[in-house]
Amino acid sequence: MMLQSGSRSTLWWVTFFAIAMAFLETAVVVYIRKLYYPEGFMFPMKLIAPDIALTEFLREVATLIMLAGIGIIAGRNKIEKFGYFIFTFAIWDIFYYVFLYALLKWPSSLLTWDVLFLIPCTWVGPVLAPVINSLCMIGLFFLIHYYVGKTKQCTTGPWVWALLVAGSLVVIASYIEDYLDFMLQKFSWGQIFDLSLYDQTMPYAITYVPMDFKWWLFSIGAAMHLAAMFIIWKRNLEYEPRPQHSALEGRGIIPSAVGGIVRLRLLIRLRLLKTKAHE
Repeated sequence: MMLQSGSRSTLWWVTFFAIAMAFLETAVVVYIRKLYYPEGFMFPMKLIAPDIALTEFLREVATLIMLAGIGIIAGRNKIEKFGYFIFTFAIWDIFYYVFLYALLKWPSSLLTWDVLFLIPCTWVGPVLAPVINSLCMIGLFFLIHYYVGKTKQCTTGPWVWALLVAGSLVVIASYIEDYLDFMLQKFSWGQIFDLSLYDQTMPYAITYVPMDFKWWLFSIGAAMHLAAMFIIWKRNLEYEPRPQHSALEGRGIIPSAVGGIVRLRLLIRLRLLKTKAHE
């Protein structure tokens, strides 16, 4: 896949930005684990003060704004802005785990459970799951980036967006299903998301230990993402410009000229033969 020099430069700088953000994220987690998990992170989680919990929640919101912002700045149109957002998110997520392992030798394996997100509630899952999501996002980005660079657009359509959104919701459901199932044993839906009940819900929430990740549910969501990517490839393949011939070839001028030369040579040969016959 050939990229223009300006496009390559943008891609490299966005990649460096995402890797730098990943290290900042890792640094924050290293500090938190040194304070709350000096013996090493494990479930059940430790109870943290409400102001620290709020700070962590807002930090995640700020992270999403920065990731979206770099996509808006880097992309040439709406679809590529979206592409750069998911690409930055994916590189950030993968290198977050790379730096965590480099600094803390954690996770011990790709099947180690981790707290993935806190918005709107706790997401948990094996490290392998978000890595798979990130690889799919990188693949989707390069698909978009290739066609935008080649034809100035990337054809999607309602089915593509329906699959991407629905697939994402299914993946999120796989991350929060086990936690919500645990919380609903004691609290209602409204109570779980009521911040005024933090002092009641959090002491119970920190006793949660992940037990069952719904790989089948996650796989359905990931398959929907792959289906959306296939549709994008198929549709844009149809609109991909064909190699153009020169104007002379297109109008049949060159073939006619060649034919005329051949006929002229035949006429000359016939004249020569007639001349020899008369002699």
